[in-house]
Amino acid sequence: MAQMTPTPPYLLPFVLAVDPVVDDTIDWYLPPGDAPAPAVMFVHGGPLPPALRPKPRRWPVYQGYGALAVSRGLVGVTFDHRFSGYDALQDASSDIADVVARVRSHPRVDQDRLAIWAFSGGGVLLGRWMAARPDWLRCVAASYPTCRLQLPRDDAPPSMIDALDATGSLPILLTRCGLERAELANMVAEFVAAAARVGAHLDIVDVPSGHHAFDVLDDTDESRSTLVTAIDWVVAHVR
Repeated sequence: MAQMTPTPPYLLPFVLAVDPVVDDTIDWYLPPGDAPAPAVMFVHGGPLPPALRPKPRRWPVYQGYGALAVSRGLVGVTFDHRFSGYDALQDASSDIADVVARVRSHPRVDQDRLAIWAFSGGGVLLGRWMAARPDWLRCVAASYPTCRLQLPRDDAPPSMIDALDATGSLPILLTRCGLERAELANMVAEFVAAAARVGAHLDIVDVPSGHHAFDVLDDTDESRSTLVTAIDWVVAHVR
């Protein structure tokens, strides 16, 4: 009969019965040292089923982006929001605002140097921040984004395309996939054309052989080079 391995002391339960306090919405990736650093908040896509597990912030792709931020001396912030359907956009937008407040109050964060980086369907939540252009928001990035809702809703936040008129000198980075799905590729083309019309500060990183979600689907030197270029762009603008 196999012997049971004893539980090491550090895994034994606490002797006092208390309710655990668990932050179940946000993960912090902190660079070494004690000094405040600029932060980048990664906004996952959607809509996603609310019962989906693991939640996006625990997916390898977002853990990777958090670690990538740390490798450049930034605080990386991954979190879950409630974009479970197009009727939940306001909830998701409120979640992001709450995270922004928490990030800016964190002792390891330089509250005046933040970036927001959205992915895929998270792009529909980015327009609010592009349009508001708060002083602490040094740049925004969007990877293979949904630039507007295909079925507009009166209660939806402004789309990335709608927000362009208000962005002024706010730096924007678009990571564009050459093998994007047709409906999203059309939105991205519309966004690029609109940015040119209004003179927005838009930089583009192309992944010619990249699919939607190239950062997990395409294990290539092209993908790796794109990610390095994108994070270096963010670093240059938040510093």
